[in-house]
Parts: sequence; structure tokens; C-alpha cells
Amino acid sequence: MGCRLVSLIRDSTALTLAGALEGKDHPALGVDAGEIAGSGRAGLLITEDLSILMGRGEVVIDFSAPAATLEHMRTVAHHRGAMVIGTTGFSAVQLDELRALAQRIPCVFSPNMSVGINLICKVIGEMAKTLGDDYDIEVIEAHHRLKKDAPSGTALKIAEVLARSVSRDLNQVGVYARKGLIGERTKGEIGIQTVRAGDIVGDHTILFGGMGERIEVTHRASSRDTFALGALRAARWVVQQPAGLYDMMDVLNLR
Repeated sequence: MGCRLVSLIRDSTALTLAGALEGKDHPALGVDAGEIAGSGRAGLLITEDLSILMGRGEVVIDFSAPAATLEHMRTVAHHRGAMVIGTTGFSAVQLDELRALAQRIPCVFSPNMSVGINLICKVIGEMAKTLGDDYDIEVIEAHHRLKKDAPSGTALKIAEVLARSVSRDLNQVGVYARKGLIGERTKGEIGIQTVRAGDIVGDHTILFGGMGERIEVTHRASSRDTFALGALRAARWVVQQPAGLYDMMDVLNLR
């Protein structure tokens, strides 16, 4: 994601690359960001110190890991910058800190920056309300073999949207695995199933199963550019907002 962001920012007429960040001891530290991204020399060396970059730009885009994201967010809050976060896998405690820090800076936080996925989240809520309790709901997601968290943040977001739309608590009705003699499907449960294989960029399917028909809504990402372009759209939007926590539904005016 970092490489695609660097390349797409360099191609943008609306945005300028101010710097690039990597973790401590990463082999790319000190190397030109554009060369690492494969887009030609950028004249900016990758650093591990976000503080030295804060005076050069207005917004930090973060696709890393929960602990690193929160460390970066503390730095951004100290410098009164803005932030776009696409990191997933936060614990409940980490999310509490993220929300608290977002009261000090404008921040877009979304598990999926794709315009298509966020439009689907808008549509499936209405579908779930209309179909009602007579249709079973399943969410199936597939990602590459290197993804560390499961289910994906996007699948959880989708399941939360669906549960809220039919007045259910996902903590009570979410089913994340099935094995053995489990009995009939319980009334109201929402299944969230995970696939990990190869180099799958990201597939998400929402299945509404009724008696006599099945409705499926599927989004397949064929390139990480769809997430990077959404993040850049969020970056242009968030710098014009007051402090607070936003998501892509806000960016796309889908509320």
C-alpha cells in the first residue's frame, strides 16, 4: 500500500508527497521513496521518525499495524495535523485510544477505502431492512495468505452494518466458524466466514438466503490502487474538516 500511495501521489496534480515512513530497522530506511515504489527517484528518503515530516505536509496516511498507527496518531495529534487510517485489527482498548485522539485532530478511519465497498455498505443496509428476518445473512471474505487479521476489517464493518439494519447485536449473533454436528442454523445469526489463499487482493460477498431464492452482492478488488485512490480522496477531504472521527461514508457523502 505504501508503494502504491507513493506512486499515485507522484502522479497526482492535487497532492504532493512530503515524506515516507517505515518501521525501525526496516531495510528500506534511508532509501529514496520513489525508487522503493518503482516510480523513479522522488528526492525523499524513507525515515522512521514521523516528527521530522510533520512540518512538511498536512495529512498522514497510515496503512500499518495497530500499535504503530496509534504511535503515529499521537505524533500527529501533538503537531495538530490530520490523518487517514486504513489499518485494521485494533483491539477494543486500542480503538478507545484512537477515538480519544480523534477528538484533537480531523481523522478518517475506515477498514476499506474503496468507493465501491462503501457504496455497497449503504445499499446492503437497505436490502437487509427490506428482506427482513425471513432471509439468512452470510458474509464471506477472501484475502491473500499474508494477511494477519481475520475476519477482515471490511467484513466486520459489513456485518456491523447488516446487524444494525435488522436491529441485532453482532456480538450476540455473529458466527465465525462452523464445524461438526452444530444443529440447524439459529434464527437471526449472521455468519462471517474467512478464506486465506495466494495473492487475493480482497473479495467480499454478502449473501441473503431466502426460501426459493438467493441474493448475492460481491465486491472484488483486482488492485490495491482502489484502496490507495480512496485514501487519497479522503486525504483531500479531511484537511478541510474540524477535529473529529470520520469514515469513508462521510467522505463520499453517503450518510
